[in-house]
Amino acid sequence: MAPTQPAAAGENSPTAKVLVERDGPVLRVALNRPEKANALDADMVAQLSHALTLLSDDPGLRVAVLHGHGKHFTGGLDLASLAPRLATGDDSVLPEDGRDPWGLYRAPAGKPVVTAVHGRCFTAGLELVLNSEICVAAADTVFGQQEVSRGIVALGGATIRLPERVGWGNAMRYLLTGDEFDAQEAWRIGLVQEVVPAGEHLDRALELAHRIAAQAPLAVQATLADARTVLAGHIARSAAALRGDVGPRLFATGDAAEGVASLIERRAPVFRGA
Repeated sequence: MAPTQPAAAGENSPTAKVLVERDGPVLRVALNRPEKANALDADMVAQLSHALTLLSDDPGLRVAVLHGHGKHFTGGLDLASLAPRLATGDDSVLPEDGRDPWGLYRAPAGKPVVTAVHGRCFTAGLELVLNSEICVAAADTVFGQQEVSRGIVALGGATIRLPERVGWGNAMRYLLTGDEFDAQEAWRIGLVQEVVPAGEHLDRALELAHRIAAQAPLAVQATLADARTVLAGHIARSAAALRGDVGPRLFATGDAAEGVASLIERRAPVFRGA
């Protein structure tokens, strides 16, 4: 395995919430807000988008490994900060010059991404897994697509990609209940490709990434691009509906406000269907 190299000037800042590190042809991308369980706020989304742009545009990079610092991969979106913007249909958290980490509203990374997850992998974090090519999960990982428990709808492609990845019944089992599930269940239904002992997920993901990087890069990128055409039309229609009506309408309801409040106050929500 090639030695890691410091990031080039400008790629990381002292306050970066997403860190990048070059490992030969592999770009390590680390979510770096551990004090908030790596909850994704606007700054973090923008920095993740720019990291994937670096992956796509730099000819020396062939694949990325996305992982999280601290105890968790990510608890999902930071709804306390983002819900007011999402209620208006504002998707400007995705920079116009950046790749979409969820591959829904703008172009995804043009090269493969391997996710290495541990601890909590909730909502937008699970959707990062769904938009990656391969996922390695630590045995201690807990997954959850919990939007229905918060009065909102998944905005990062779960309603399209989860049924495609794990089958209709398995997807509805978790999309419609918001229930959490463990790494073995994620492997059983096909969400993740490998489960490894806790603490070994990043090393294994890097092994797979270097295996991909050893292949012919143009062939890898062409294979990825052609495979993505299967879902392209469905993704475009879903994005249009979520941006234009479904997402903003749900985020503006009383149930959505109750979902966010209950999350902040750490209590069970009381939904009223309005």
